This record gives sequence, C-alpha cells and structure tokens, in this order.
Amino acid sequence: MGADRSSKEGIMLVDKPRGMTSHDVVDFVRRRLQMKQVGHAGTLDPLAEGLLIILVGKSTKLFSRFVNFDKEYIGVLKFGETTTTGDSQGTVCESKEYDGLSEEQIREVFTYFEGEIAQVPPMVSALRIKGERLYRLARKGIVVKRDPRKVKIYSLKIQDVSLPFVKFYIRCSKGTYVRKVAEDIGERLGCGAHIVKIKRLSVGPFKLNNALKLEEIDNSQLRSFVFH
Repeated sequence: MGADRSSKEGIMLVDKPRGMTSHDVVDFVRRRLQMKQVGHAGTLDPLAEGLLIILVGKSTKLFSRFVNFDKEYIGVLKFGETTTTGDSQGTVCESKEYDGLSEEQIREVFTYFEGEIAQVPPMVSALRIKGERLYRLARKGIVVKRDPRKVKIYSLKIQDVSLPFVKFYIRCSKGTYVRKVAEDIGERLGCGAHIVKIKRLSVGPFKLNNALKLEEIDNSQLRSFVFH
C-alpha cells in the first residue's frame, strides 16, 4: 500500500465549490487519495468557484510551469457599495447612488479597462511584501503601500446588465485581480462596486468543463501533462 501511494503523481482538474478555500480542497484530495504530497497551482478565493488545478506527488514541483498561463472568468459585480475585501464577504465601507448610470456609460468604462493596465494589488491578496502575505496584514488592520503592476486584459465583455448587478466575462494575464478590476470600474463610474460572484473557466489550456466534482475524485482520475 505504501509503495502504491508514493507512486501516485499527476494533475487533477477540480471544480472548486464556493465557500471552500483552495487549501480546503487540497486537504480533501489528500484524504481522498490517502497521501500528503498534494498542492494546487493557483489560489481561488473562498468566494470563487471553478477550475482549480491540483498537483499530486512529484507533480507538485511543476507549480512554476502554471504561473504564466492566462485565465478566464465569469463574474458578477454589484454597483453602489465598496467593501473591505472588494467582494461580498467583506464589510461595506461606503454606499453610493448608482441610479443615474446608463448601460452605455457602463459599457464605455468596461472598454477602458481592456488592454494593458496598471493595477494596484488588493490588501486581501496572497502577494508577499517583505515576506508577509498581504491578506495576513489586512486581517490585523495593517495597510501597506503597494506599487502598481502591469497586467493585460485581453477581453472584458458585459453579458448582462440588471442594475445594480453586471455579469461579465474576462480573459486576463497572470497577476490580474478580478476583484480589483470590479473596484476600479466602480470608482471610475463614481458609485463604487464589488464582486458578488466569480467562476474560473480556464487556466491556459485547462478547462472547467473537464474538471471533476469533489465526489468524483479518486486515483483513476490522475493525469499526466507534458510541457513543451
């Protein structure tokens, strides 16, 4: 049994449910496969759902191979409120009127954010500054200076407008924070905004429609991937 467990390796595409952390999913897979050497290739917030790439055995060493992949998401933002976290799990900081917004104005601002943009990482991100995760500092009420970073939004398309909610699709480069895109759109429109729903559809060539539900996970679902 021990030899068999140690020989397990590969990747697994998992459809992460809303409400679980990425680490929760890793722990679930560890128990399911009865092995410790399990990791993931890119965090999803507890609010988020969708594609999470799980690395098993020696494949955990492949983490850096996934870093540069572009990603796709479907999201829903809410106008009229900013929150401490940039999403609906945070505390509302400020409420503003959004009634005067027209769909034309909203679409124009969405267009503004396509292409290469400078984005300030949110305090609730997993980014390290001087060795400390920003979200850990944020939990202590500490705010530190973050320098803007260049990211690229290849596509940012509105799918539905039902104020105060806007459903959208985004394809973006590594390092892009979708919650910050929503916040910046709300700021530019003068009414504030935050994310209420987000689903990751793809990471590079890996697609959500090939992902497993948690209850489907077992050893037979491990797959290899060759990087060229």
